[in-house]
Formats: sequence, C-alpha cells, structure tokens
Amino acid sequence: MSRASAAFEKSIEDASTLLAHFDSVHKCSPENAEVLKRAGLVMALTAWETYVEDRVLEAVQARLRVLEGSPVGKFVSGKLEEELKRFHNPTAEKTKRLFTDYLEVDVTAGWKWLNYEPASARKTLDDFISKRGDAVHRAKAMNGGSPAPHLVKREDLDKAIRFLKALVVATDKVLAEP
Repeated sequence: MSRASAAFEKSIEDASTLLAHFDSVHKCSPENAEVLKRAGLVMALTAWETYVEDRVLEAVQARLRVLEGSPVGKFVSGKLEEELKRFHNPTAEKTKRLFTDYLEVDVTAGWKWLNYEPASARKTLDDFISKRGDAVHRAKAMNGGSPAPHLVKREDLDKAIRFLKALVVATDKVLAEP
C-alpha cells in the first residue's frame, strides 16, 4: 500500500462519517439533512483528488531519487509541483494524462474490478466529478418555483465511497506492477 493510499483511507472516512450523520439526522429533520449528502460527495471526491496528487508525487519522487539535487531532477520536480497547483477535478482523462506525462503509465487501463472495466470506471468517475461540481455550484437549484429533487441520493454517496476505494486499490495495483 502506498503512502497516498493510506492517507486516502483516512480522508475517505470523512465522507463515511457524513453519510452516517445523514442517516441519523434524516430521521428527525429531513429538510436539514440533505446538505450532509452533498458535503459527503465533495469530501469523497476531494479525497480522490488528494490521492491522485499524492500518488503521482510519490511515484515521481521514487523515480527521481537517483537524480536528486541535479538540474534535471529539480526541473521535473518543479514542473510537477506547478502542474499539481492547477490540477483540479481529476477526471479520468486528466488523471490518465498526469500519470502518462510523468510516469509513462496509463493508470486508467488498469481500472478493472468486479463489475467495472476501464471504460465503465472512467465514465463512473467522470459522472461523480460532474455531480460534485453540481453539488458545489448548483446546490439550491429551483425547479419552477419549487426546490429541485435531491441532487445527491443516499445510494449515490454510498456508491461513490465504495467506487473511489476500489479505484484507489486499482490505481495502486497498476503503479506497483514492474
């Protein structure tokens, strides 16, 4: 298990905690509980974003050990740091490009487990990333004068947490292969 994966496991627990709070609050005050599902989705995908950033940095640093302190090592490290400052909303394509550019590995090709093949895993990730954007920017949309249906359903958040955990395992597996 990578250090990035271990940190992800701790971070994703925030989303699980918010889901548990939703379950307890929803019984007493359903109108006030919906924010917990949206916040949980944001936290889950933030944990994924941090994992991707930490994992590529971890792998690049390991490869650059032999060049540590050299102009080439400093250049590559500096470019990666700059890129990570602009790295937001890690869709499948952005994640693939980051790992391909710095490690020459298409991590998305190894996104296979249970009911997922790489194409379906990429689509599912992109769908969750899109939903996160909506949860952040369009949380209180109105629909003809009445509130819109709940953007994030309980099952969506539960599925996102399970999916992202499996995605991290699959990504680590790809990067562990020689």
